[in-house]
Amino acid sequence: MIDIKLIRENKDLVKENIKKKFQDEKLKLVDEIEALDKDFREAKLEGDQIRALKNSKSNEIGALMRDKKIEEANKVKEEIAVYNDNIKRLETLEEDLSKKIREKMMLIPNIIDDSVPIGKDDTENVEIERYGEPLVPDYEIPYHADIINRLNGMDKEAAGRTSGEGFYYLLGDIARLHEAMLAYARDFMISKGFTYAIPPFMIHSDVVEGVMSFPEMEAMMYKIEGEDLYLIGTSEHSMIGKFKNQMIKKSDLPIAMTSYSPCFRKEGGSHGLEERGLYRVHQFEKQEMIVLCEPEDSMDWYNKMWSYSVEFFRSLDIPVRTLECCSGDLADLKVKSCDVEAWSPRQKKYFEVGSCSTLGDAQARRLGIRVKSDDGNYYLHTLNNLVVSICTHLKESWKSLNLLRNLTVSNI
Repeated sequence: MIDIKLIRENKDLVKENIKKKFQDEKLKLVDEIEALDKDFREAKLEGDQIRALKNSKSNEIGALMRDKKIEEANKVKEEIAVYNDNIKRLETLEEDLSKKIREKMMLIPNIIDDSVPIGKDDTENVEIERYGEPLVPDYEIPYHADIINRLNGMDKEAAGRTSGEGFYYLLGDIARLHEAMLAYARDFMISKGFTYAIPPFMIHSDVVEGVMSFPEMEAMMYKIEGEDLYLIGTSEHSMIGKFKNQMIKKSDLPIAMTSYSPCFRKEGGSHGLEERGLYRVHQFEKQEMIVLCEPEDSMDWYNKMWSYSVEFFRSLDIPVRTLECCSGDLADLKVKSCDVEAWSPRQKKYFEVGSCSTLGDAQARRLGIRVKSDDGNYYLHTLNNLVVSICTHLKESWKSLNLLRNLTVSNI
């Protein structure tokens, strides 16, 4: 959520940003918010003026009562009663206008960085750099599900009986490899100075609304029936939510944390060869990184964080490339985002294994996370990036295939 001052002082900038994101249907929201904000400020000013008159008249009552001017005091009390009615009316109006403004402000996309390329969707993302040679081995590479099945490492049939489509049991060496990769990712980030955390796996709706847009929430998250709780789709949500309504000491910044969690998604289950096995599942595990920092430091942290993704996958001998996300591919809260893609020697193409984003003060503004400073309090910046998502990212990569290959008795 952007600062409403931008609409008051530079609504053309806000509208131009909306156009860059190809969301012209939202242009009218800017004018609607401007009008509602004008009404809100007028109601607040009138309310403040009436409250000042009420306080002045209230002081008169004491003096009149002391002077035995009972009739005059009663007239002043009648005036105050009218003031109270007007104050109550204006407070109700302010509350209603404030709610409408917030609802519309939540739909306005964040101001993207000037360096973001303009494009309608992910087909117009821009490749930045490649790291490592994208080789294809001289032997035929089986699909990951076939390799895992040879090792008796997965049971989706049994999971279907217990939980339905889109779930799995991991068994034996495959389960061990899964845990080993998570442990490696955890220790890799700890070596970079990040504090390890295991967060709650359910969060309240106000936290969800603070960290993501409503359409994303509806498409991704499972709600617990009858309770104000959602299963997390990524630990970033509960990790940023950890600081909700907190005043952070300037001396405590930056805060850099890496978190493990299972993740729950409304995926569609199996959809053909490329999505069988461990693709499009409802539950998987991830290691994330998040940073809370000073506004002036956020771009430095952004560059550090995506470079950690590159370094992590290159440490596994996996070729990767970085892509600059274009304006139309950015979620509304994001200022700038970079995808890291790993080379799949079986599919002979790159696929996404990480997405690093800086969100400016959008999440902090929604969640009320501020920095306490001698010069005044202000909103900090938040960033997030994936370290590794085991079931969706490492199956097809070069190093994982070699690890699986070494577990078999025959040369695959």
